[in-house]
Amino acid sequence: MSDYLRLENVSKTFGGIRAVNDVSFALKQGEIVGLIGPNGAGKTTLVNVITGVHPASLGRVIFQGEEVTRQKPFQAARRGLARTFQIVQPFPEMTVLDNVAAGALFGGSPEGLAEAREHAHRHLAFVGLDPIADQPAASLTLPNRKRLELAKSLAMNPKVLMLDEVNAGLNTGEIDTALDLIRRISERGITILLIEHLMKVVMSVSQRLLVLHHGALIAEGEPQKVVNDQHVVEAYLGEKFAKRLKEMGHA
Repeated sequence: MSDYLRLENVSKTFGGIRAVNDVSFALKQGEIVGLIGPNGAGKTTLVNVITGVHPASLGRVIFQGEEVTRQKPFQAARRGLARTFQIVQPFPEMTVLDNVAAGALFGGSPEGLAEAREHAHRHLAFVGLDPIADQPAASLTLPNRKRLELAKSLAMNPKVLMLDEVNAGLNTGEIDTALDLIRRISERGITILLIEHLMKVVMSVSQRLLVLHHGALIAEGEPQKVVNDQHVVEAYLGEKFAKRLKEMGHA
């Protein structure tokens, strides 16, 4: 498979702080790739650069052969570069249905609100929320707000979906349900970049891992190889956790 999304020597600075430092990698169509690293490593900033929230200070972002480094967020959405947010903030007074319809309209595919709502019903059914489509988003539990966020991003008709801490705050059963949804999304041919702190999650679904530390990419490759990398152990996992992963058969 050829590169679908490619970053070439991308850096992002805020004043004197370099949040992303000379990062290069490529994603293939349909891959699930985990992006891990300590808090403050630059993971969310990197997603913000890809999706046009923050323009890159240096380097290039290439999507489907087109340079998109200076795109705006709405342009990224309409090209098929969608993302969820670490802190889930739906439009609280709007219904679940209209939250997802708003995502569809932002993505630019429906021609009007009626068509956007048709799209929304389909995506809500996929994540299991269609029975409560008419409830206000403010009434949702955290797991259902996470599902709503996923439905909103799917309504944008993504080609690449960046999931930022989508499992944070969920219990084991809820995480298993979320992982099943992630696998089913991947089966549609959608490329997934999964930002995640839970190593059990990234090890179970990711085909490759990327590791950021102080804004720089310090490791990349198959999960078993990456978690055995001494730089990753020192920067992120720690010796005890790396040993436990080996004992669990993940490394």
